[in-house]
Amino acid sequence: MNRAGKRLSTLLSALALSLVAVPAVQAATPGTYWTPERMRAAVPLDVRTADASALRVTVPAGEPASVAPTALPNGGSAWTGGGSVVSTTGRVFFTYQGRNASCSGGAVTSGNKSTVITAGHCVKLDGAYHTNVAFVPAYDNGNAPYGTWNARRTLATPQWDATEDINYDIGAIVVGQLNGQSLTDVVGAQGIAFNQSRAADMYAFGYPAAAPYDGTRLVYCSGRTFNAFLSNGIGMTCNMTGGASGGPWFRSFSEATGAGTVNSVNSYKINIIPTWMFGPYFGADAQNLYDQAQAA
Repeated sequence: MNRAGKRLSTLLSALALSLVAVPAVQAATPGTYWTPERMRAAVPLDVRTADASALRVTVPAGEPASVAPTALPNGGSAWTGGGSVVSTTGRVFFTYQGRNASCSGGAVTSGNKSTVITAGHCVKLDGAYHTNVAFVPAYDNGNAPYGTWNARRTLATPQWDATEDINYDIGAIVVGQLNGQSLTDVVGAQGIAFNQSRAADMYAFGYPAAAPYDGTRLVYCSGRTFNAFLSNGIGMTCNMTGGASGGPWFRSFSEATGAGTVNSVNSYKINIIPTWMFGPYFGADAQNLYDQAQAA
């Protein structure tokens, strides 16, 4: 991992440790832990760095250095279009270092009909996997219209698992059945793709819960992606905040149907450029993680 990647990983850890204090929690019986009150009180988890000296442009081989962000028709507003994105996207809740916290995630088509793609730091951070992990599709201010789906397994790319390398900040959650049904039979599923071009028109979704957002609504951004800073990923103009981490980025997204192809997730932001969001490139390692998750 390069110097910038190590610095960002360190800053990520520092941020997580500085999250607003929440009383330590006790283990609970699966299926009953995430009450509406606990979900509303969960602290948003996300990545930021204010260290301008860490800024380094990483242009992967064969990619043009001139790719730049473009103006957006929407930089972060509540999604009102309906469609399948509403039921397939949700909040991810978990306990991290004795605190209840939240991210975002999305249900994708899979062999086990139970796979949710999210960010790596939404399943593991500072050397330990989170506990009490659950996915709440179509979250609505403490309400779970499609139920609360408890994780039976959480996974991350080998690079995130070993060193929490920001270049591979990708995680997967395999949920158990609920009332005898599998997740995507209930909420539907989005497609997923790997090894695609980096510059594309994309839509990003998530449940940002840090100001000026409050985690109660599904929010989206749209625009053309560009080569990332500090990592080998991609960026997009987007002002979503903490809690949006892990939310899906879609290629070929249809506003009419709310369907698209997941090709990255919300991962990190740079404090001095709060209008940009960055996500990992979905290459071979992301595909291997997905294959492992859908077979679990």
